[in-house]
Amino acid sequence: MTGLLGGNGAGKTTTISMLLGLLLPTAGRIEVLGVDMVRHRHAVLPRMNFSSPYVELPHRLTVRENLTVYGHLYGLSGVKRRVEELAEHLDLTRFLERPSGGLSAGQKTRVALAKALLNRPEVLLLDEPTASLDPDTADWIRTYLERYRQETGATVLLASHNMLEVDRLCDEVLMMRQGRIVDRGTPAALLARYGRGSLEEVFLDIARARTAGEATDREPADAAE
Repeated sequence: MTGLLGGNGAGKTTTISMLLGLLLPTAGRIEVLGVDMVRHRHAVLPRMNFSSPYVELPHRLTVRENLTVYGHLYGLSGVKRRVEELAEHLDLTRFLERPSGGLSAGQKTRVALAKALLNRPEVLLLDEPTASLDPDTADWIRTYLERYRQETGATVLLASHNMLEVDRLCDEVLMMRQGRIVDRGTPAALLARYGRGSLEEVFLDIARARTAGEATDREPADAAE
């Protein structure tokens, strides 16, 4: 799993939108699963999916209706069975018949994840997947995502501000600032490069435009400035 980190406005959501073919890049080339997303995105979109608690599903439709509609949009066979399966896995069964607009923020987050997993995507893009969840439920979701990746071999890109989540889930981290990748590496490699004890401290160094050398030379107390 790859983490995509950066402050507000760094370009994380824009990057995800370009990977989905929703925005056209002004330069360069984007390929997903070997497919040019500008010219042939419809060939690969059925093999991808996206989850964000900030994208609302139609409020008047029930959870079941929303998931069923998306299942048909993805051309799934056995949509009813797949919805029931995900409802059980993500603990949605008790409010499947509830209008989506009446759900709590945490419940909406879980429904958004269920929608993203309907087509068993080979590429899964996650934008703050555990936002608004209590610690216990968030931990359960992270465990589920780890198991999904292990069982399917899916490529997962995680945009998150939760550094503990990134440290736990991600094998590699991409650090963004002002629309550019300014550093990358495993969590352990980034900690060593910046001489820090946590990814949050590394995040602050990069957000404040400190180089690895500058961060290493600063006194530990300065990290709280």
